[in-house]
Amino acid sequence: MKNNVKKKSKKNNKVIKLNTPYKTKNFIHVKKLFISFFIIMLIFILLILKIGYLQFIDGNNLKELAYKQQTINQIISSKRGNIYDSTGKALAISAQVDTVTINPQKIAKEDEEETKQLKQIVAQGLADIFELDYNETLEKVESSAQVETIVKKVEQEKIDKLREWMKENKITIGINIDEDSKRYYPHGNVASHVLGFCGNDNQGITGIEAKWDSVLTGTPGKIVSYQAGNQDEIPNTEEKYIDAQNGSDLTLTIDLKIQNIVEKYLKQAVENNLCSRGGNVIVMNPKNGDVLGMASYPDYNLNDPFSPNDKLAKTYDTLSDEEKVNSLYEMWRSKSVSELYEPGSVFKVITSSVAIEENVTQTDVQGEFLCTGSEKFSDNTEIKCWRDVPHGYQSLRQALCNSCNPAFMQLGKKIKAATLYKYYEAFGLFDKTGIQVAGEENSLFTDLEKVGPVELATMSFGQRLNITPIQMITAICAVANDGILVQPRIVKSVTNTETKSVTEVPTTQVRQVISKETSDKVKSMMESVVVEGTGKNGAVSGYSIGGKTGTSEPTEKNKSEGYVASYVAISPVENTEVVILLTLYAPHGESHQGGTIAGPVVSQMLSEILPCLGVPSDKDQTTSNTATNNLNVIPDVRNKTVAEAKKVLKNAGLNSKITVNGDENTLLVEDQVPKPGISLPKNSTVMLYSSENTVRTSNITVPDLIGMTLSEATNALKARNLNITYEGAGVVTSQDYPIDATVEEGTAIKVTLRQTETNAQ
Repeated sequence: MKNNVKKKSKKNNKVIKLNTPYKTKNFIHVKKLFISFFIIMLIFILLILKIGYLQFIDGNNLKELAYKQQTINQIISSKRGNIYDSTGKALAISAQVDTVTINPQKIAKEDEEETKQLKQIVAQGLADIFELDYNETLEKVESSAQVETIVKKVEQEKIDKLREWMKENKITIGINIDEDSKRYYPHGNVASHVLGFCGNDNQGITGIEAKWDSVLTGTPGKIVSYQAGNQDEIPNTEEKYIDAQNGSDLTLTIDLKIQNIVEKYLKQAVENNLCSRGGNVIVMNPKNGDVLGMASYPDYNLNDPFSPNDKLAKTYDTLSDEEKVNSLYEMWRSKSVSELYEPGSVFKVITSSVAIEENVTQTDVQGEFLCTGSEKFSDNTEIKCWRDVPHGYQSLRQALCNSCNPAFMQLGKKIKAATLYKYYEAFGLFDKTGIQVAGEENSLFTDLEKVGPVELATMSFGQRLNITPIQMITAICAVANDGILVQPRIVKSVTNTETKSVTEVPTTQVRQVISKETSDKVKSMMESVVVEGTGKNGAVSGYSIGGKTGTSEPTEKNKSEGYVASYVAISPVENTEVVILLTLYAPHGESHQGGTIAGPVVSQMLSEILPCLGVPSDKDQTTSNTATNNLNVIPDVRNKTVAEAKKVLKNAGLNSKITVNGDENTLLVEDQVPKPGISLPKNSTVMLYSSENTVRTSNITVPDLIGMTLSEATNALKARNLNITYEGAGVVTSQDYPIDATVEEGTAIKVTLRQTETNAQ
């Protein structure tokens, strides 16, 4: 140090100059300071950006989350609208039921052990009343959730038990009973494929219920209250009540009386003819497109739609889970709108209409068509007529009456494919009809450019094309309605249940397809089919009926699908008010011909439908069967003395049966079977019941009368203490009560008799 330090002037003798560098850690390096400042600023900027994002970009979402966290929403179910038939009878209603929920945190005592015991008591009580698993119920009671649902849509009986149990156990809070609704179908299986059904959440799944779900559902309401961060309800806060808006009611065009008629005879036809793929029927008013009745069979129970019907139940347990689901969807599917089929000879009505409209031919040009038994094509394809014996020379009317395939193949060749397709489109066969039922499918036709001579021939008589029954009957309705195509209508009006205002669903005329002159000529030919052709079994005494039979055979690749037997009918022929189409799939009985097995069923349906519609009977019709003169009308003997009733019935040519435990001169008749007004043959027996004799026999089995003569059927029924009423002559072709149905002693079984018709296609 001595060498390194030099003295300076005396004035600065205290200043020391260092010749060696001096290092210290007490000073902040400028570079480090800059880095630190940069990091702080970066963090600050990121915070600003985050706050901006939360405020301006994610703000609404955070507000919604905060609202959900701070609010308690209790849903108030809206009442689903009812569905009525055209006469005001309820088809689907929403019955009042209740939903039970709990607030687990309100089920508590001051002491922790007492709270635990209370929760166990509540869980056990709820499990016992509603037949629930105790452990699962206890888990809900001990949950930290604000609300837990215990059971939904509970009937009043169990709710009453719950209220009584709560009273006995002095529980006033924590268990909630909220009003709810449950869908109920008063008529069970009736119109099942039309109406469809709802799930547990009251949402429509199939049919009208699904298609019109938004109209029927309404808007749920709710009660809104507020809770703190600890999930406790904030006291003294305002509670908001948002009222539920109930759904609207629907009035259908379906007539319940007609629906019951067609379902009764459809079931009978399917079972009697062993139709392995079921059957289908549609009844329409051609003037406005109203569907008066529509049914597929087998049907199912709308109040228990997830249980298999009788047919499916036979194999249901052997199916895999996936097969079970698919089989239920198949059970719910409406054949009317969702299943394609080959219409067969019924389609000849359309081909005839095109030919006459285009002036290709007229109804009665003698010898225009020649049936030699088959038609041959250049590729060596041969298509035979349905009948072994050739029809020979025929006019168009005769060809339609005979349902002659070669004649219609020749007619199709004259018309040409392009013209046929133009009319197919005009008849609406290339498009869905727009009927307001869920699941409507569209047709399948060969592309026009791919239509060769064979394709042209087959589609001329209704094969190798696929349409739905609703498309087929809609086209026939156009023919019957002076050539005007009308869109099918199944919902007639919508009623707002809040304001009671009614909105009509309008009739929609689509287009004029053929002229009225053509329509009249085709309807005249259809009447000839019933009077003198293959459709005789569709005749109805006292009414003018036009018809056409149909029998389509499966392709070689789809033999298992079987034949489809069908019959379409219009009535009256002039000023037509009703059209009906019946299809029977894969019949395995004695016949598969539409005229033989479908015709009599249509006849029986119309014999009851036409009076329901108020269509007057033709009193002067010469074909009216004189056998009805041998029937005696049952007089009304109710409220008469037994002695007097016996005398009145005897004078009417009828016998009576009663067990008397008293004086016949004082005892009054309270009921009689059959009811007054029914016509029975002479010497039929009427069952009488008085206040002293009320025991009835109601388990008598109806025998199979099909194929019997009138005498045989009468004796078969008389042996079982049953009566008979009938129309027609020949052998029994249908009966109003199905085979093996159980009825009351004395019941009148109505049968239809027809002369035996063979080879009716």
